[in-house]
Amino acid sequence: MFNIVLVEPEIPQNTGNISRTCACTGSALHIVKPMGFEITDAKLKRAGLDYWDKLDLTYYENLDEFFARNAGGKFYYLSKKASKRYTDARFRDGDFLVFGKETKGLPEHVVFDNPDTALRIPMANGLRSLNLSNTVALVLYEALRQNGFRDLI
Repeated sequence: MFNIVLVEPEIPQNTGNISRTCACTGSALHIVKPMGFEITDAKLKRAGLDYWDKLDLTYYENLDEFFARNAGGKFYYLSKKASKRYTDARFRDGDFLVFGKETKGLPEHVVFDNPDTALRIPMANGLRSLNLSNTVALVLYEALRQNGFRDLI
């Protein structure tokens, strides 16, 4: 199982879509507060449809709590500021794929302090970013592919 980490997500539809992707792949979802919406937001629930009861979901008050509770984990940080491509990584069961908030991404120190595990998705020069839920799906499915889509039909 992979672990998807959303640091301070801002858009409920993205988080709803990501929760659905996590449920469908058997991946855990970790949400680091603060969030830009309430978990009861109708847009969030609509995007996640009826998958909420099938989701392994954990909340954290801040990034420090997340790292303390998951000490010893292998973390990959997705950022357009990273130099390595996501396809350069060799993902393993249990890895944490960490994504920043929609408007600012991850804190720069997290990316720059971890150059070996900071990853980017190639895209056209001068554009800001891909949609967060698309980015999560793209990287998660690469990790699943590398591991033979184990336990998925």
